[in-house]
Amino acid sequence: MPHALPTHQDVLAAAQRLKGLVVRTPLLRHDALDELVGAEVFVKPECLQETGSFKLRGATNRLLQIPEDKKQFGVVAFSSGNHAQGVSRAAKRLSMPALIVMPSDAPSVKIEGVRADGAEIHLYDRNSESREEISARIAAERNAVLVPSYDDNDIIAGQGTVGLEIAEQVAAFGVPLDHYICCT
Repeated sequence: MPHALPTHQDVLAAAQRLKGLVVRTPLLRHDALDELVGAEVFVKPECLQETGSFKLRGATNRLLQIPEDKKQFGVVAFSSGNHAQGVSRAAKRLSMPALIVMPSDAPSVKIEGVRADGAEIHLYDRNSESREEISARIAAERNAVLVPSYDDNDIIAGQGTVGLEIAEQVAAFGVPLDHYICCT
């Protein structure tokens, strides 16, 4: 049976939870870009989000859902970069321990970003080890919550708040949106 996706109501609830915890990034446009492509183009620069990506939204929403009695055991996540930084920043803000499983060849800027937020790092060899197995084992040993980077309704709903902001911001420009293109 396919995984049920979060509802619009789930994304609205996530937006309420995230108020004051993530940056409401701007929606930008520029005449030169519009002229170049022959259309009105809007850009949502999530690179201006704390940690540099939209992943902070999903990570924060997920960590906010952890029951109070489980928070002391912390979280375990696996990622080579943006999700790692999102989880480590959210955990720091919420005073929760975090361990991030990262490949040994992850960009040093990502590893240092995770360390700067106080998370532990477990490096692994992506050619011979499974990050999912390592993360599941460590989470079980610590009684911690496993926080995947995708395939989790709270992660998806939190990340979906970008779409809510875009809809509100485009409406303020007073133009209909013909196409929406986003990274995944």
